[in-house]
Amino acid sequence: MDLAREHGLSTQAVRNYEEAGILPAAARTPHGYRTYTPLHAAALRAFLALAPAHGHRTATAIMCAVNRDAVDEAFRLIDESHAQLLDDRRTLQAVERALRDLDPHVTASGRTAADGPGSAFIGPLAQTLGIKPATLRKWERAGLVQPRRDPLTGYRVYDEADVRDARLTHQLRRGGYLLEQIAPLIAQVREAGGPEPLEAALGDWRARLSARGRAMLSGAAELEAYLGD
Repeated sequence: MDLAREHGLSTQAVRNYEEAGILPAAARTPHGYRTYTPLHAAALRAFLALAPAHGHRTATAIMCAVNRDAVDEAFRLIDESHAQLLDDRRTLQAVERALRDLDPHVTASGRTAADGPGSAFIGPLAQTLGIKPATLRKWERAGLVQPRRDPLTGYRVYDEADVRDARLTHQLRRGGYLLEQIAPLIAQVREAGGPEPLEAALGDWRARLSARGRAMLSGAAELEAYLGD
């Protein structure tokens, strides 16, 4: 099938795309063979351009909406994806600001010399970050935060370094990093007492955001061409 070969796909993949609604329904020959037209080729180009920009699931939803003449729904999905990219850029900027503002008095082990006003219990810290206390406990098991226990109550107490590590973990998670990827970064920040170990990761994150932004431009161009057809 020429349509499949043009994009290095299997014929079954093209049939799957049609069945999923990514491509418009194909006409059939008297013998039951599918007939794909330049319109199907334009739809496939649009989907393959949208996927790296918005993700497979959203790209599928966009094409399905277009093919059922719900163009406004497709535009809403695209707008939401652009908003998410903007939010991710702001998150990256927040991480960079957080690293620039690291407390220079944090010791090499990542602990402050004494408890200060920045100490917090698990509930208030979780509320500040917009996460559940169970998430902080999960991060503790992964070694990303190391709260001490209050000797009287047994409650976890997060000092300023723990709060810093929790904020960095939260922001990196929002950036798409897995806990096992974050753990060595946090460990290096503790040892180095500074942001240098994260510079490469932040550069990679920035590059991925830029690639998504450019892919969105390509996806928009192909989708506009398909809508014109």
